[in-house]
Amino acid sequence: MNQAKQVVGTDQSEMVSLLLGAGFALASLIILPAVAQRIGLGSSLTIALRGALMRAASRV
Repeated sequence: MNQAKQVVGTDQSEMVSLLLGAGFALASLIILPAVAQRIGLGSSLTIALRGALMRAASRV
C-alpha cells in the first residue's frame, strides 16, 4: 500500500517538473522575445534572459 502511494507521489512530482520545464521553455522561446520587442530591450539582453530561463528549465 505504501509503495503504491510512493509511485503516485513520484508520478505527480514528475508531472509538476514537466509542466514547469515546459512553462519555462514557452516563456523563453515565445513570451520573452515578444515582451522584449514590445518594451524595446536589446537583442543581447533578450538572449541573456532566454539563456537564464532555459537554465532554470533544465534544473527543474
